[in-house]
Amino acid sequence: MLKLAVLGLLQREPLNGYRLKQQLEMFMSCSICVNYGAIYPLLKRMEEQGEAMLCAEQGEESGQCGKVYEITSLGKTTWYQEMLAYPHESWVNARSRFFIKFFFFSYLLPKERIQLIEHRLMLCQLRLAEKKALEVTDDLYQVKVQKRGVEVIKSEIEWLVEQLQTEQLQLAQRPTSIKLL
Repeated sequence: MLKLAVLGLLQREPLNGYRLKQQLEMFMSCSICVNYGAIYPLLKRMEEQGEAMLCAEQGEESGQCGKVYEITSLGKTTWYQEMLAYPHESWVNARSRFFIKFFFFSYLLPKERIQLIEHRLMLCQLRLAEKKALEVTDDLYQVKVQKRGVEVIKSEIEWLVEQLQTEQLQLAQRPTSIKLL
């Protein structure tokens, strides 16, 4: 997930590790936990794999130190493939991954956004059915946690339905082709 987020942020602008961590914490703190011990090795691997490249080294005179990275065309391809992928992962990771993807939805085509929303909606509906089928316990606090879990999923489903309707409306309003006279 961290790689997906870093590649997405590098599409916006070249960044050093410090600024990447700042932006990840500012924009995606509800979906991802970041530390420098993960960012710098990831940037190095991405550079070795050709997904990012060093574009500058900032010196002390600029106010910040560090290597500044930018995304390569291979990095853009990798990011795009990861955006459209449906990895099999835990419920928590899938939720976090979706919100990271949603943050970068403006880089996708409307049909791609719709597909991702529909997939997430299906997963939420399945999860809600599983939660409702759980055996009720006598423990008051466990019941409260289960109830809250159901409320969270229902809320996410409502939000996803709204997003889906918005995307479908925008897609319907786009001209499909230009007619020649």
